[in-house]
Amino acid sequence: MTDQSGRFPRFFVTAESPCPYLPDRLERKIFAELRGPDARRMSEGLGRIGFRRSQNVVYRPSCEGCSACVSVRIVAPDFRPGQSQRRLLRRNADLDVAACDPWATEEQFNLLRRYLHHRHPDGGMTSMDGYDFAEMIETSPVDTVVVEYREPSSNGQPGRLVGACLTDKQSDGLSMVYSFYDTGPDARPGLGTYIILDHVMRAAQVGMRNVYLGYWVKGSPSMDYKSRFSPLEMLGPAGWMPMKPPEAGTTGRSMQAVAE
Repeated sequence: MTDQSGRFPRFFVTAESPCPYLPDRLERKIFAELRGPDARRMSEGLGRIGFRRSQNVVYRPSCEGCSACVSVRIVAPDFRPGQSQRRLLRRNADLDVAACDPWATEEQFNLLRRYLHHRHPDGGMTSMDGYDFAEMIETSPVDTVVVEYREPSSNGQPGRLVGACLTDKQSDGLSMVYSFYDTGPDARPGLGTYIILDHVMRAAQVGMRNVYLGYWVKGSPSMDYKSRFSPLEMLGPAGWMPMKPPEAGTTGRSMQAVAE
């Protein structure tokens, strides 16, 4: 009998805690550690069935009596930006974009702190210190980059950092692990949407099919933005399937799977 313990991950379940997306609900996650020579292949395989990566762990919701969290991904080659998205692309075409090695910088950390202060002041990440941030950025057993978005350079000096995204490069596309950006009073509007658009365009240019956005949660206003990208696929019991975009004048809460 051969030892198979190194080939299959061991899964664990967290204790229940308050759901960050829906009121009066509890969340629970199932997770596994990524390690060894098969870490990248395991991360990709589990990512295709709805798991997300955080440092050297992959996880997905496993909540009692609730399946509101739905994995979604954009089909990059078929994506056509709408009118407002085209305006965003033109407005931000002057930004300098670079895929950097996953090495945490003080500039990135300061941008993250400002972002969390304005967008998620009550979230759990607000307690992160510099060490926690370095762990978030640098602990990755897979092919990861930090995509930086900067104002145009001046006098040979790099411009101000206005956005960043921790991104995993997979064989079938890009997985946007976490993005953060300038949200101050003088910030460019729509930076979060632009970062997604930029990932979609770049994925399509190199022949990648998918851009993974994580989870869409029906009834959560903070997740509605994901419904503005089409074609979008959702992961259901029968696998990945197309999602119908919301009708004009409605939010992502009206999204429904297209019957096959």
